Amino acid sequence: MRILVYPHELTIGGSQINAIDLAAGIADAGHEVLIYGRTGPLVEYIKDRNLEFLPAHPLKYRPAPSRIIQLAEITRRRQIDLIHTYEWPGCLDAYFGAGLFLGVPLLCTVLSMSVMPYVPAAVPLIMGTEELGREAREVQHSNVWVLEPPINVDSDHPGIDGSDFRRTHGVSEHDLLIVGVSRFAPDLKLDSLVRAIDAADLLAGQYPIKLVLVGGGSAFDSLLERARAVNVRWEREVVALPGPTLDPRAAYAAADIVIGMGSSALRALAIGRPLIVQGEEAFSAIFNPETLNLFLKQGFYGLADGAAGATRLAEQLESLLANPDRREELGRFGREVVVQRFSLDRAVQVQLGIYTEILAHPNRYKVIDSVRSAYRALELEVQNHMPRVKLHKKRREEMLLAAARQGLWPPEAHYNYPKIHKWHFGSGVTSQEHSLLKSSKRSHGGG
Repeated sequence: MRILVYPHELTIGGSQINAIDLAAGIADAGHEVLIYGRTGPLVEYIKDRNLEFLPAHPLKYRPAPSRIIQLAEITRRRQIDLIHTYEWPGCLDAYFGAGLFLGVPLLCTVLSMSVMPYVPAAVPLIMGTEELGREAREVQHSNVWVLEPPINVDSDHPGIDGSDFRRTHGVSEHDLLIVGVSRFAPDLKLDSLVRAIDAADLLAGQYPIKLVLVGGGSAFDSLLERARAVNVRWEREVVALPGPTLDPRAAYAAADIVIGMGSSALRALAIGRPLIVQGEEAFSAIFNPETLNLFLKQGFYGLADGAAGATRLAEQLESLLANPDRREELGRFGREVVVQRFSLDRAVQVQLGIYTEILAHPNRYKVIDSVRSAYRALELEVQNHMPRVKLHKKRREEMLLAAARQGLWPPEAHYNYPKIHKWHFGSGVTSQEHSLLKSSKRSHGGG
């Protein structure tokens, strides 16, 4: 097979790395795989995996006419057998050219909160959780598979040495290190990051802890200011933000406890670290045999009650900080779960089977689906570029960052802005997309 893989973006993130790792696994199985996408930090990662990279036209519109034409030309010239896209913008770039007019089979992986209404109903889907898979089957005319984010359990393993990371950050053998690896984004991530800093603040007087949050993004400066306030209060470095890294394995390995969500949470489990899964609106829960089924159903994320303060997370952290035997037990349990259910080797075989089935039974695309998807995407794009909408989004982000910086959290107590409920293993849903999604569900009964 000759496969073209199109990640939704090439910034550092869990789903993008998953897409590249799966593509490399497919290539190792003897197939020709090309990666297409807008140039970003992960281009070097693609090349390190010995995959050919084809740069996409940088136009920001979704879908982008320039990329539709470019993909069709690449597909024709390179005789692509199947295009595997991630998230709806790339799906439409491939659908309206190579798929609709050249008849090339498509597959779309959706790791967002639900099936976005812009994905044509005839396009086969891979969803990230059983819950999302059930939702997708209610609206898609095509096949829907469930494939959780895969982890390379050979490269992410308990034998990784984290001692240099601890030394670099001044963590002694008697100190207790809490680590989070994340994008520092206002949407999806910020609530968990702020609460992590606040939980460290609550525990710093009782335990010799240090919280290291690895990552970067537009919320970095606000989180750094909040962390500095905690460090000044305790007259020591309780919270450190060293910035992003493409290879965070040493950070996970160094940790006594890891906090996080999505693929980051799974990587921590693969390395054998005890985990507290975070989400939004004050959600957090220890990963253990009692919560396993919950996370297999909804993904490594959750929504709670939006309670003020970080008491819930602090209590969960304390229960593990005070019990090293429990931490070791949970580390072993997490590793076993990931090896059995989330290994990259297993995922590659599942995905190869999906490719084979799609090529054997390609879907026929309907004009009505094309018109509906084009209309919805155009509606979203027009609204996103309206000055009023842009101003609202800018002010909302400024409010979130100000709340994080000033110690006012949750921001609902201080600002009136629309909530965004979303879930994914690494890709975002904007506030405008979420609004249109809810409208589409009301109008069309979609999932």
